[in-house]
Amino acid sequence: MTRPPTPHPLTGGSLRAPVLWGVVWGVIQAAAPLGFWWLDPATVYALSLALIAAVYIGFAVADGRPRVIAVEAAVAAVFVVVAAVGVTGPAWLLVAGLAGHGVKDLWQHRRQFVANTRWWPPFCLVIDWVAAAILVVLIAVGVDFHH
Repeated sequence: MTRPPTPHPLTGGSLRAPVLWGVVWGVIQAAAPLGFWWLDPATVYALSLALIAAVYIGFAVADGRPRVIAVEAAVAAVFVVVAAVGVTGPAWLLVAGLAGHGVKDLWQHRRQFVANTRWWPPFCLVIDWVAAAILVVLIAVGVDFHH
C-alpha cells in the first residue's frame, strides 16, 4: 500500500508534480533551438531567459503591492541584461542566467515574496537548473552557440 505524498509546509501539497513537469520543460527548453533553426542557439536561450524572468512581473502585478512589482521588475531587468549580453557573449553567461534564475526561484519558494505563486517557483527552478545543466554538457562537448 502506497502512502500519499507528505504535504509541503509552504504549499500544502506535494512538490512531486511541479518537479517532474519542471524536468520535462527543462529538457524542452534545452531543445528549443531545434524549433528555431534559423536563429543562433544563444539567441533562443537568451529569449527564453528573458521570458522566464518576466513571468514574475505578472505574478507581482497580480499580487498588487507596488514594492513587489518594483522589485520583480528590477530583478527581471537584470536577467534581460544577462540574456542580451549572452546573445553574443560566452554561452556560460546563459548558464549563469538560468542557474541564477533558479536560485531566485528557490528564494521565492522559501520566502513567498510574491503572493500566490504556489507551485510555480519549484517548477521553474527545476526547468532552469535542468536547462542550465544540459547547456553545460553542450558547452563541454563543443556545441557552437553562435553559428
